[in-house]
Amino acid sequence: MEALQWETAEEINKNLADRIRNIRKRRSISQEKLSRQSGVSHGSVKRFEATGQISLLSLTKIAIALDCADEIRGLFTEIPYKNIEEVLNESRS
Repeated sequence: MEALQWETAEEINKNLADRIRNIRKRRSISQEKLSRQSGVSHGSVKRFEATGQISLLSLTKIAIALDCADEIRGLFTEIPYKNIEEVLNESRS
């Protein structure tokens, strides 16, 4: 039985964008300055904050510019096994 998903991918991305925007604002960094510091176009920064749409590379660049790269590095590192089959599959790899 699969778990129900309560959020769409778009909602998850938009929530992430909102958190990034809050970090940017908390640090008093304008979108333009973040664009310059990260090397991501101003249009991409604006679109990301408005819609949550961004490439993984651009997200990583923004995280580095906001000194949050460890958050990206930590993705999917401590994922618990869902069942014994996953444990067995990993040991066969």
